[in-house]
Amino acid sequence: MAQQRNTYREDEKLEEQINLRDIMRVGKYLKLYMGRVVRILIVVISMSCIVVSVPYLTKIMIDEAIPNRDLGQLGLLAGALATLILLYECGLRYRTVAITRVGQMMLKDMRRDIFTHIQTLPFSYFDSRPHGKILIRVVNYVNTLSDTLSSGLINVISDVFTFVITLVVMFAIDWKLALWSLILFPVLLVWVYVLKIFQRRAYQKLSNKQSNLNAYIHESIAGVKTTQTFAQEQTQFRNFQEQQGEVRKAWMKAVHIQFLMWPGVQTISMMTISFIYFVGVMGFGGVNVTTGVLIAFVGYANNFWNPVINIGNFYNQLITCSAYLERIFETLDVVPEIQNKPGAADLPPIRGRVDFNDVVFRYEDDGRNILNLVDFHVEPGRTIALVGPTGAGKTTIISLLSRFYDVSEGSVKVDGYDVRDVTLESLRRQMGVMLQDTFIFSGNVRENIRYGKLDATDEEIEAAAKAVHAHEFIMELPDGYDTVVEERGSTLSAGQRQLIAFARVLLADPRILILDEATSNIDTRTEEALQAGLAHLLKGRTSFIIAHRLSTIENADEIFYIDHGQIVEHGSHADLLERKGAYYRLYESQYAMIKAASGAVGE
Repeated sequence: MAQQRNTYREDEKLEEQINLRDIMRVGKYLKLYMGRVVRILIVVISMSCIVVSVPYLTKIMIDEAIPNRDLGQLGLLAGALATLILLYECGLRYRTVAITRVGQMMLKDMRRDIFTHIQTLPFSYFDSRPHGKILIRVVNYVNTLSDTLSSGLINVISDVFTFVITLVVMFAIDWKLALWSLILFPVLLVWVYVLKIFQRRAYQKLSNKQSNLNAYIHESIAGVKTTQTFAQEQTQFRNFQEQQGEVRKAWMKAVHIQFLMWPGVQTISMMTISFIYFVGVMGFGGVNVTTGVLIAFVGYANNFWNPVINIGNFYNQLITCSAYLERIFETLDVVPEIQNKPGAADLPPIRGRVDFNDVVFRYEDDGRNILNLVDFHVEPGRTIALVGPTGAGKTTIISLLSRFYDVSEGSVKVDGYDVRDVTLESLRRQMGVMLQDTFIFSGNVRENIRYGKLDATDEEIEAAAKAVHAHEFIMELPDGYDTVVEERGSTLSAGQRQLIAFARVLLADPRILILDEATSNIDTRTEEALQAGLAHLLKGRTSFIIAHRLSTIENADEIFYIDHGQIVEHGSHADLLERKGAYYRLYESQYAMIKAASGAVGE
């Protein structure tokens, strides 16, 4: 089944019905705070009792205290009403603060879980969807869930209790008038149900458009240099206006539908109150009530309608909430392709021996082989270079060693331990990996180097920087090691970012070092200065180097030429040149290109 396209131009498909399984899963977040929730519920139910008591006390005041001119009873009733109102306001304040606190703690826990889980997901997950749509799940969707499933859930419990106790009291006072009070209730149900359908669809469409806009903004920021390079600012602005316009139209449509609810409900409510007055005053249908009962019923009518409206709104929120939960739990349910097997042990400190035993690898069980019976054995401390055409399988080899993927057949062992039998953390903690696209975090230079060893001293940081020849340019920065660099190191050159990454890896002191095109962004002058530092970096550790620039791997202990997922030939630089095979042809073509480029510059 083909995967649905997922860019900022496509709307995500959302559920149209409540997914009770997802909602029940949220229970684990609420369960942690059940003590607080119980206290809130006690206060909420007490407030509902107060709401129901006020019209009844008003009835007694009008029917008994005032006609009998009983000032003592009137004073007691007035005092009781004032006390109940004060208690209600205090309860309202407590409920608001306490519910907000529970909601924020649930938000924190849910966001923690999804963020932690995202860190373990395979690269393919991030390649298949815009990062902006992932971001909106961690931020916007979780915020919406917090409001609905904490304050919304508790409030609807209060509304249900108020609704039930109001009906009981109304029928206890006068069952005939209570029945006439419900005559327009079916009309309200139909109105709420019909609007609920349109409102649900409107807000689902709004959430899709907001997600698309978020994805587009994220993509535009990431590609701003390309935009400026090709002078396409106006094109980006037009696309932004288009996405923003879609959000605005969806928002206005949702608001228009939402505001149809209250006028309709208010009209039905006023018609009900008018009908109560008519029935009570005219004695219609055998109703015979006092003025106090009539006024009390008007109060109860308001107490009756408001909970019904709130319950309807909560149900509508629950449907939207279910759609958001679908997206959140979809992310949480993605099983990491690579994880610790049950009973996996920590890899002890290693010397650095690496064995590939007849390794076969394919991305899918029925797919083509990316590696075909790759077999080699590397002693600790040796430097191995991997060269060959693009797509030959070089990066796949080091990915299997770092266990970003698992072999389909055969085994990969480090110091005799199968990498599938040890914990990922203990394996990767003893490896240093440097990629072509080096990531620099926002912060200062010192913090970025220290990322390789969080407890490193300033002296250790500077020693690592000096070893890879990064110290010189760092000291030329405005504040030296305390110079603040922007996100992704945008204020540094590509070569400077690579040198900082070299220092970071050296500080971590891994037993196995992997350099995947790590010197491709370093200019010739910087490369010459780096060779001595690189030799220091490689000394005493097993190293695998992938490089298209063959001058960087001439001193490797052994060079593997990879093609079509196999090791075509291997040996030292001098040996491979003597054989005049695939490596020789690659070397000669690269040398000819360099010579031609030098001649062009000389002219």
